[in-house]
Amino acid sequence: MGFGDLKSPTGLQVLNDYLADKSYIEGYVPSQADVAVFEAVSGPPPADLCHALRWYNHIKSYEKEKASLPGVKKALGKYGPVDVEDTTGSGATDSKDDDDIDLFGSDDEEESEEAKRLREERLAQYESKKAKKPALVAKSSILLDVKPWDDETDMAKLEECVRSIQADGLVSGSSKLVPVGYGIKKLQIQCVVEDDKVGTDMLEEQITAFEDYVQSMDVAAFNKI
Repeated sequence: MGFGDLKSPTGLQVLNDYLADKSYIEGYVPSQADVAVFEAVSGPPPADLCHALRWYNHIKSYEKEKASLPGVKKALGKYGPVDVEDTTGSGATDSKDDDDIDLFGSDDEEESEEAKRLREERLAQYESKKAKKPALVAKSSILLDVKPWDDETDMAKLEECVRSIQADGLVSGSSKLVPVGYGIKKLQIQCVVEDDKVGTDMLEEQITAFEDYVQSMDVAAFNKI
């Protein structure tokens, strides 16, 4: 398992593909698995790797709380696609280093099983808490205006980046391109949010993080549901 060299374009591409249908490295909440992979990435992925960049910006927001995230941090090679070998940093080592890694892995066998059990318990508790929430949840319908830099911005890619943002309590809806003048069009996209989970500040922070495509974001309409 692994992502290859996460400091290389190839490794980042593997990470981006892996996160195309996932919010986190493991499970449904941020964990030490995300911390381990985040620390192996040298910086923000490029804007065209929108899934990896969305994940990177989200995990970065937990920087002060990363020590308290659930799970046990494992070797980087324990995460990612099963058919990719981890080569980040000192991943390619001589036989002595390989022996050290094997011994470390052997010592961690029981801990890994224990970590798995704890993670499953926490996920079960999380799902249980969600199930006990009142049926009536405060929601809002928001219409966002996302403006590109100029008429040469790839609007299809801009929309792909915006839709790659995933969060509990966020559902993206229909969209259209609206002319604003001089051949420039803005993306107008509808979304429904749960008020206690997703705010406009969070949306603006994550959308404008795709700075190669997005100049700014505005709230065109905001209605309680």
